[in-house]
Amino acid sequence: MSHHTTPAELLYKKFVIPVYNRNGITAARARGSWVTDLHGRRYLDLFPGWGVNTLGHCHPRIVKAVQTQAAKLIHVPNTFYHEPQARLAAELAHLTFPGKAFFTNSGAEAVEAAIKLARKYGHPKRYEIITTLGSFHGRTLGALAATGQAKYQKAFGPRLPGFRYAPFNQLSAVERAFSSKTVAVMVEPIQGEGGVHIAAPEYLRGLRRLCSRRKALLILDEITTGLGRTGSWFAYQAADVEPDILLLGKSAAGGLPLGILWARKGISDLWQKAEHATTFGGNPLVTQAGLAAIETIRQEKLLGRVRRMGGYLARKLNALARRHPVIREVRARGLMIGIELNQPCAGVVQAAARKGLLINCTQGKVLRLYPAFTVTEEELDLGMRLLSEALEEVFG
Repeated sequence: MSHHTTPAELLYKKFVIPVYNRNGITAARARGSWVTDLHGRRYLDLFPGWGVNTLGHCHPRIVKAVQTQAAKLIHVPNTFYHEPQARLAAELAHLTFPGKAFFTNSGAEAVEAAIKLARKYGHPKRYEIITTLGSFHGRTLGALAATGQAKYQKAFGPRLPGFRYAPFNQLSAVERAFSSKTVAVMVEPIQGEGGVHIAAPEYLRGLRRLCSRRKALLILDEITTGLGRTGSWFAYQAADVEPDILLLGKSAAGGLPLGILWARKGISDLWQKAEHATTFGGNPLVTQAGLAAIETIRQEKLLGRVRRMGGYLARKLNALARRHPVIREVRARGLMIGIELNQPCAGVVQAAARKGLLINCTQGKVLRLYPAFTVTEEELDLGMRLLSEALEEVFG
């Protein structure tokens, strides 16, 4: 694939801090599972928006909701009441457990809010939060300290104190990490950036029992898994547990920036006036998009579709693994897929992009696929053919 530098690329090189590994594509428009670049080339996107675009790019319901809302009310400060935020909070109460919401702009900000709320709960003697090795909770300083991966933290010390780390999926290790200062345990039901490692249901249930016994909060980071990615509204529901604090982001507004902290009754009322706040969090535009996202999942019966398509894709990938010995393991829950190789996978991502397929590599050797809930069997078939070709090109 020959590359022609676009005017946007030149401006980026001159004026934008280069912290991202750009893929060389200048996106012009996108719809569903397809992205079209400035030169008119189309790419099948099986990792749309880094897990944000669960409904695909520019879903008509989201587009309509945003256009309609933008003509009425885009932003007012959180000293106002407005209907979209109120209705979205009420929807979440219906989908989760009795509680209340605090709306943020991103998942990392929801994590920061959870850290503050947990510390308020334990004040003044308890402030430590146990998280897991391999976890990823965001890149702001508090979320970074919670993240159990030293490679993200090494250049940004001193780290915010108050965190202990235990191996993922090991209940006894969490128990040993408890101290008189422990106020909460925070885990992802599936470690996404950590390599798509899935928490065992008995592990999550054990965490719930342990936290209840020790009067600590159970915080579930469902920023990636929440709102349907695994085939249920929330991943915790499949394990039949209920957290004290639930964190959402990424897909919460169908492509717009929205994070959510949802806290059970009792915990949700700990903050006093002005103890936490945000300028943009939960404004009318993004919360209306959030309502449209939930309505779309419900009306188009997308949870069932996630389970069907997830099963279809897992079967395809297991067949692919039999043809490509470089594939060590396929880990899947709904449309959250990790393909662990026994070799580095960055070259596969690049080869796939040259062929018109967009996927992701994490932890050096794990390919990630987070397809849109609206993806078709034909698109998945094409994706598997292109992935097979990329594997063949790189590993023979």
